[in-house]
Amino acid sequence: MERLIFHVDVNSAFLSWEATRRVSLGEEDIRLIPSAIGGDREKRTGVILAKSIPAKKFGIRTGEPVATALRKCPDLYLARPDFRLYEASSKAFIEICKQYAPVVEQVSIDECFLDMSGTHRIYPDPIAIATTIKDKIRDELGFTVNVGIGDCKLLAKMASDFEKPDKVHTLFRHEIARKMWPMRVGELFSVGHSTAEKLEKAKINTIGDLANTEVTRVQRIVGMKMGKQIHDYANGIDPSPVLAAPEEAKGYSISTTLEEDVTKSEQAYKVLLALSDSVTARIRADGAKAFCVAVSIRSNDFKTRSHQRSLMDPTDISKEVYQISKKLFDELWDGRTPLRLIGISMTNITREETAQMSLFPDENRDKARKLDKAYDAINSKFGSATIVRGSSMKSNLNVGKKYQAQIEQKKK
Repeated sequence: MERLIFHVDVNSAFLSWEATRRVSLGEEDIRLIPSAIGGDREKRTGVILAKSIPAKKFGIRTGEPVATALRKCPDLYLARPDFRLYEASSKAFIEICKQYAPVVEQVSIDECFLDMSGTHRIYPDPIAIATTIKDKIRDELGFTVNVGIGDCKLLAKMASDFEKPDKVHTLFRHEIARKMWPMRVGELFSVGHSTAEKLEKAKINTIGDLANTEVTRVQRIVGMKMGKQIHDYANGIDPSPVLAAPEEAKGYSISTTLEEDVTKSEQAYKVLLALSDSVTARIRADGAKAFCVAVSIRSNDFKTRSHQRSLMDPTDISKEVYQISKKLFDELWDGRTPLRLIGISMTNITREETAQMSLFPDENRDKARKLDKAYDAINSKFGSATIVRGSSMKSNLNVGKKYQAQIEQKKK
């Protein structure tokens, strides 16, 4: 049976969902003006999580500092993130997708894959049913999506990234040479900036160049595993299945690329505190705990290193994770090399109730857990940046907003 995969991707999700709520209340549609989600306008801190099409015309980019965006567009309208709204909006569009597809795999808060293989008798025209799904989401929920159609997940995802918003695009195997191969190599899914630079230095400038280069040469340039993967992708090869339900998370991770290189331990500690708060909030929300904590760092020459520690008993407490992370960082970093990225991951997950060995007395541990729950409750109700711990508020580094969009459950 031939595979037929749809990829549904919400257009500028965070901004679209905020705009939809405001329109429902009779307010202005911020999608029609230069606007963005993220950061604090008065303090000029944080980063842009999403932007409107009018804002894009000013050169504003997702992930750039708010201060930079405001220099480009002084009248930019900024709205604060609201992750409770985002979760509700995400659930709503996924439910519509499930009405049409026998198998739906949600891969992030704003995108999912639909396995439509074998549905040709019910839906003989893939483009027509994709358009129906797209229009139903727009008409019932008030925001738009792109739908990509392909023979595999990779091609469907590439197709959904073509012209936006509110579009349906196909990228079938017979269309690869015409639609995908002329694109710059850096536009291929999973090819990052550093990898693209290496390929372009080797005169591999387009996806077509990559597809038609011997895989062994590609592997010499970017490594064995990465070389094989991107060579397959360039040729439209991706056998990965659409999973009816995501596997239970085996790990939680979070990282942030810093606006300024970290050159002092005190700077790194503030970043680690903010990251510890976020990753533990997520793990607590899922009723999980971790037996292993790891810290990763990336220097300004793009070299990445990590260090981990296994625990006798699992933890979900922010203060414990922060203390462990500081020790791991001190053991990992040489104290001199400037750092551009810091991350924390929690793995070896359990969801069983287990007595935990603390890093500090039990009464303090109980207080820490109650404090964590208070943070979680307040940030869940009013937004995840509403309350932060004191020392992280003093940091002038860009760690407060960007990583909120990067909090993910990652399968290890």
